[in-house]
Amino acid sequence: MIPQTEIKINKLKYGLYVVSTPIGNLGDITLRAIEILKQSDYILCEDTRVSKNLLQKHDIKCKLISNHKFNEKKNLSKIIEIIKSEKIVSIISDAGTPAISDPGKIIINECIKNNFNICPIPGASAVTAAVSISGFSEKYFFYGFFPEKKKILNEDFEILSNLNSSIVFFISANKINKAIEPIKKFFSGRKILICREITKFYEEYLRLKVNELKQFDKKLKGELTVVLSEIYLKKNPSNYLGESDKQNIKKLIKTFSVKDIADLISQNKKISRKEIYNYCLKIKNEK
Repeated sequence: MIPQTEIKINKLKYGLYVVSTPIGNLGDITLRAIEILKQSDYILCEDTRVSKNLLQKHDIKCKLISNHKFNEKKNLSKIIEIIKSEKIVSIISDAGTPAISDPGKIIINECIKNNFNICPIPGASAVTAAVSISGFSEKYFFYGFFPEKKKILNEDFEILSNLNSSIVFFISANKINKAIEPIKKFFSGRKILICREITKFYEEYLRLKVNELKQFDKKLKGELTVVLSEIYLKKNPSNYLGESDKQNIKKLIKTFSVKDIADLISQNKKISRKEIYNYCLKIKNEK
């Protein structure tokens, strides 16, 4: 049996290939991605000027089509016609994976409608890179870029604050100071990892408790990947039956049902009904 790594790609099916590109360091591209791009008839680029640096480095020569958020709807019919003519079209973004906080979703959905072959070519990801070194929960929710409107941000943060998992955001470095106040308001008690320039020469990782966050004095550059930790729950003695609670239960058990006792005590204190119920049964069994 021939090992998979030795099988050469001969002829690709026509369709759309969603190709992940490096998030910074141009060396972070897969051999398969290079092979797919070399065999493409057309490459859709978020910014052709940025993409040319990567393509020239790997001697990839094919026709480029500018495809960004301002013209992707306009490009749609043209690209669909190209694929219908049984051509191989790849889509790349300036960094990372198309359609993940980048253009690509519109053309992908149109290809789905037309039953075209759509193939992902995975690669570097700022999200998984950041989560992998965070030390936080491996279960994470990816939010994407912070919304511009404060009202939307507050509404979304209200919901996200209840998630007991890591939460990943993208944010422009020049907007991070505006985000500190809502982060502290909704995610107090969590830890935070701020990643800057991942895989690049000036990469930097800042680890803090959310409550320790302060405004940045120096002006940061680039885009940041921010990871919030899961919720850290501290054991609070008031959440457990104290001696006074136990004495009250012993008195109440003579007159009230277990259900009534659980209702009465859990109303006044954050003690689980299960713990109250189990203690009541313990008393009854001792008689």
